[in-house]
Amino acid sequence: MANPLILDGEALSKKIYEDLIARVSAIVARTARTPALATILVGDNPASVTYVKMKGRRCRNVGMDSRKIELPGAAATADVIAAIEACNRDPDVHGILLQHPVPKQVDERACFNAIDFRKDVDGVTYLSYARTAMNEMLLGCATPLGIMNLLDHYNIPLEGREAVVVGRSPILGKPMAAMLLNRNATVTVCHSKTRDLPEVVRRADIVVGAVGKPKFIKGDWIKEGAVVVDAGYNPGNVGDVDLEAAAPRSSAYTPVPGGVGPMCIATLIAQTVQAAEAALRV
Repeated sequence: MANPLILDGEALSKKIYEDLIARVSAIVARTARTPALATILVGDNPASVTYVKMKGRRCRNVGMDSRKIELPGAAATADVIAAIEACNRDPDVHGILLQHPVPKQVDERACFNAIDFRKDVDGVTYLSYARTAMNEMLLGCATPLGIMNLLDHYNIPLEGREAVVVGRSPILGKPMAAMLLNRNATVTVCHSKTRDLPEVVRRADIVVGAVGKPKFIKGDWIKEGAVVVDAGYNPGNVGDVDLEAAAPRSSAYTPVPGGVGPMCIATLIAQTVQAAEAALRV
């Protein structure tokens, strides 16, 4: 299609941060307390180190506190859970993020589930997922919720549309499907065992690429006029969709970079402010 709409996550995230500055200021003025996000980093994975620095900078830019808790790469599951539980008990911590991925010897799921659901600003606990699936979401998975906010901002209709989510990660594909279902879309979740995957994707009015493989979704899989959401980010600044071929066929698409990525961090920070407002009764 000619001139598809670019779903600009970078631009929207800037508007979100402007709103958060005012909300944080209001919290501080009313309570003399500052919202705080605690980020737990296990090991020194270069990408993770960069992401943690980025999140800390974004916190400080809106007036929040950012606490970085660093554990050695040899840390055991019990060590990580102990750090999480200390944050759970700390009334000055309002959001907890365990940076993904963790080293192989750490039981990531056990660690995620140790996070107090009221501070689970990344939406990774069993309870957060269950509440999302039951349409009773308190704090949602940051990436799919960021996608939903981006679609809403650009007035992309969801009700009655056929959506295909390619990927079934418990912190991306599955909660993405649940959020779309909650908005009355008809949702198909695809994975490595899906038969005739290109044909399934070609049915979609909305395609969400969340498989973690560069340019996995081909341009000729995209129906003319579909909305393409690329939630992947791979080496070389490419997503999970071959956007060079797919974007011209779409009515709207998220660029990589600058689409979903900025929304993920903005949503994480926004949910920390939301958690602080709830905890401090602002």
